[in-house]
Amino acid sequence: MFCSNKINSFFSALLLAGVLMVGNASFSVAANITEVEGTNAYIAPSDKAVVANKIAADKVVADELAADEVAAEASGADEDFNDPIEPLNRAIFGFNEFLQDILFRPIVTVYNFLPAGVRDAVANILHNLNTPVILANDLLQFEFDRAGQTLGRFMVNTIAGAGGIADVASDLGIEKHGEDFGQTLGAWGVGEGLYIVLPIFGPSNPRDFAGLLVDNFFDPLSTVYVDDKAVTWSLAGAKGVSQYAAVVEELDQIKSTSIDYYAAIRSMYRQKRNAKISNGQEIDLPPIPDFDLSFQQHLDEENKEVSSASAE
Repeated sequence: MFCSNKINSFFSALLLAGVLMVGNASFSVAANITEVEGTNAYIAPSDKAVVANKIAADKVVADELAADEVAAEASGADEDFNDPIEPLNRAIFGFNEFLQDILFRPIVTVYNFLPAGVRDAVANILHNLNTPVILANDLLQFEFDRAGQTLGRFMVNTIAGAGGIADVASDLGIEKHGEDFGQTLGAWGVGEGLYIVLPIFGPSNPRDFAGLLVDNFFDPLSTVYVDDKAVTWSLAGAKGVSQYAAVVEELDQIKSTSIDYYAAIRSMYRQKRNAKISNGQEIDLPPIPDFDLSFQQHLDEENKEVSSASAE
């Protein structure tokens, strides 16, 4: 009964990862240092002192970055992640990553070959169809202005946007937003509870999971009201593919540069849910250093200087 919305939960949780960047693992820094030290380029004897100084400077920078990494991890350890079953969650997280690699990523890779206009049209239609859920939760949160925007977007996009294919409302200045009953519970003051990772469905918590169940009754196209499982499963699959395809590249980058990918996803999920509950208000986010970009830029500059000195 709730399978389609559980799939939506999994991919919606992944969408929370789109805007944050995290630091690179320490082995990347070490690899960059090894590459510089192991160069086979000929260096004139008169420039050996210059090169030695450059390598020493690189080592100092690497040591400083490593110290910053340790400090960041130490400060993060003081944060209450509310993850008492972390070993189990990590095991399930690894299983989910395996499923993504063998199933979901190949699907969205093919999907992303479609023209951007086609993918945007699919996303617009799905958002338009989700209007009843958004509107119901706007009203339950007493956000009457946002409820008016939701209703106005639906009318404009359904009529002028050919059933929601085109997002005419955004062009008119009526911006889109999302709501679900998990956010409504949060707005009512209900705590999130412990952090959990569900098999297949991804990051969640008791409040948000309960919210997904309630949203079934707000959605006229859910399995509560539609007996044709082909319709509900097709909509759930389309929404999952559309949302995941939009962020898969960002997720890959986060995964490749994360010190701890599990911790990064956990932190981003909780922070993004809090931001959505506050309707987009600014929240304080802990600093997440990007060691890879800054250090690589430093090495590139140093290598240019060494090459110039050798050429002279």
